[in-house]
Parts: sequence; C-alpha cells; structure tokens
Amino acid sequence: MRIAVVTGGTRGIGEAISLKLQEKGRTVIANYGGNDAAAKAFSDRTGIAVRKWDVGDHQGCLDACAAIEEEHGPIDILVNNAGITRDATMMKMTWDQWDEVIRIDLSGCFNMAKAVFPNMRTRGWGRIVNVGSVNGQGGQISQVNYAAAKSGIHGFTKSLAMEGAKYGVTANAIAPGYIATEMLATIPDVVMQKIVAQIPVGRLGLPEEIARGVEFLTSDNASFVTGSTLSINGGQHMY
Repeated sequence: MRIAVVTGGTRGIGEAISLKLQEKGRTVIANYGGNDAAAKAFSDRTGIAVRKWDVGDHQGCLDACAAIEEEHGPIDILVNNAGITRDATMMKMTWDQWDEVIRIDLSGCFNMAKAVFPNMRTRGWGRIVNVGSVNGQGGQISQVNYAAAKSGIHGFTKSLAMEGAKYGVTANAIAPGYIATEMLATIPDVVMQKIVAQIPVGRLGLPEEIARGVEFLTSDNASFVTGSTLSINGGQHMY
C-alpha cells in the first residue's frame, strides 16, 4: 500500500486531496500547521492520521517524515499543498509578509522534497506533486510574494523532475485557478463577481476537481508524465 503525505491536508483543497487518495487505497498522513481543532475534527471524521509541523522549518520536515516512515513505512507520495497568503501592494508589503509566504509556500516544497526524495530515488519509485497557482503563471496585483512563490514552484518542479526521471521518481505541478474554499470566503461579492467574469467556464472550481488531477499524477498510470504543470482553472489562463 502506498504511503502519501499531504501538506496542508486537513482543509480546503488539501482535504479534498487527502480524501481522494484515501479513496484510491493510499495510506494518507495529512499535515497541518496550526488549527488543532479543525485537524482533530477532520481526523475523527475521516480516519486519516494527522500530524502537526511547520513546513517552513527544514529540520522539522526531516524529523516529521522520518517519524512517519518509522510508524507507517516508506513515503511513496508527497503532495506539497500547504500555502498561505499575506496580500498587500508592493508599496505597502512588509519584509515579514514577503518572507513568510516565501518560507511556507516555496521553501516548504524544498524542505519536504528534501525529506522524501533520497529514499524515493533509492527505492526506484516516487510521486511528488507541488500545488502552484494560476497567479504564479499570470501574476496578480497585491500578490508579488504569493505569485513569486508559486511561480518558483513551477521551476522547482521541472528541475526536480529532471533529477528524478531515471530513478522512477516523477515531479509534477498542479496550477489551480480560483477554487471555492475558505481562502476565498472573505473576498467581497463585488470582487468575486469580477473574478468569475474572467473565467470562461463561468464559475469557481471545486476542491474535488483539483484532487482528481493530483490522484492521476500520483498514480502508476502517470509514470510517463513528469516536469509538467496541469492547469485546472476553467480556462482563465491558458499557458
């Protein structure tokens, strides 16, 4: 049975990914960063094991993955989904807002890949999926930090794919568009209407639609797919 780790895996897109991989017979461990109550409720409801650590902490990632492998077995699948936003225009953005997003959204991918990639390579099988964003492809006002981090994920993914290809380890990215999650719940209706108007299919995406893409990229059937970015954005950005 494949062991899968999903960062940010207890809410929103991460929750949908965790549930889809569980449905497909994976043993899933869902990481979370802060909300203990939500994580416990998720675990009680789904039976999926949860573990708390900061993906921006390099040693913390190494220690957490070592503990998971000790308890559950080798990690075969890594989904780097954890991400935060700290939006502000360039004129108003502070260093801390910049640094925190880069640390979690981009460095978190490196930290987690560093923890699992060597053993995947040794075993000759592994699947790494990094969750980017449409705004990492096309940019967005007030998100120079987030767009930079997500754009970096796409380049990181291609380079990691080159290193893992001959060892049976694939690395791919998913670039979601605007998805109906808690992260969007605070956006004013007038702004949301403008966002939806830019999406050719005329609606927000669903977390389950992202999860289905992740499920394919982590399957045996995707062994010839590596270094790719799967854009799931309703046609908002065709790149």
